[in-house]
Amino acid sequence: MQQKIFNIDAGVFYMLMATLTFAAMGGLVKTLSQALPSLEVTFFRNVFGVAIIGVSLWRDPMQSKGGKPLLLFFRGFIGFIALLAYFNNMANLPLGTAVTFNKTSPLFLAFFAWIFLGERLPRTAVAALFFGFAGIAMIAKPEGILSLDHDMILGLVSGIGAALAYTSIRELKNHYDIRTIALSFMVVGTVGPILLMLLAEVVTVPDTLDFMVSRFVMPQGIFWLYIVLAGIFATASQLLMTKAYSLTQAGIVGTITYTQILFAVIIGTLLGDSLPDMWSWIGMGLIVVAGLLVTVPKK
Repeated sequence: MQQKIFNIDAGVFYMLMATLTFAAMGGLVKTLSQALPSLEVTFFRNVFGVAIIGVSLWRDPMQSKGGKPLLLFFRGFIGFIALLAYFNNMANLPLGTAVTFNKTSPLFLAFFAWIFLGERLPRTAVAALFFGFAGIAMIAKPEGILSLDHDMILGLVSGIGAALAYTSIRELKNHYDIRTIALSFMVVGTVGPILLMLLAEVVTVPDTLDFMVSRFVMPQGIFWLYIVLAGIFATASQLLMTKAYSLTQAGIVGTITYTQILFAVIIGTLLGDSLPDMWSWIGMGLIVVAGLLVTVPKK
């Protein structure tokens, strides 16, 4: 019998809560970025995850056959770059726009799975790529595309990087405990920022790279609370998402993840973002349609 909460399918309900908490984490990241570099916010986000997985491994040691160390490192490295670009976008773009760029990852995932894993690329996925890039163009505007806007490029990096990370997971899950895969990302995302913040003490980088190499800034007062809350919301989102996929068909709950864009627009507006213009709304809609075309399972 199908489980329900408040007369809503349980899987759908948990995914709605997951997207809401993830959007709330985005709001906290945006607030933190007013005082801290994106690199440092990325560091604190991953330290929290390392601690949680560390406790899990202490209670229940991992059992992995291994054999793919370079691919495991690649997953961690590319995931770190994608997250860093994503956090930088949340700091500098309207929250809804930053989330929309990140939500292009399913489009690139379908393409990379075709290229690297030999998976079939159906016509709907080809159409999705067309709709997705049309949506990106409408959000970025012609001037942003022609000038190779810095934030637009990082938006694509967040989506492409996430897609590459997810593609590598499809192979890695045959060799490693899922916690090992997650830990590879979080360890790189912890050690990497430390090295880059140390590097910032001895070198000066161009403004276009200051999101990657920046000095450590000691958080003050309530910002410590925001750091802890961001970690809690990020962890809660992952747990809720896992619960949702365990209760309802992946194709159904996968479509609900796009409600994160709406939640992000609302939270971003409360934090001072201007509402998206007409072309941005259309672009967001096209990216959602594209995501649904590659997410909904086919008979």
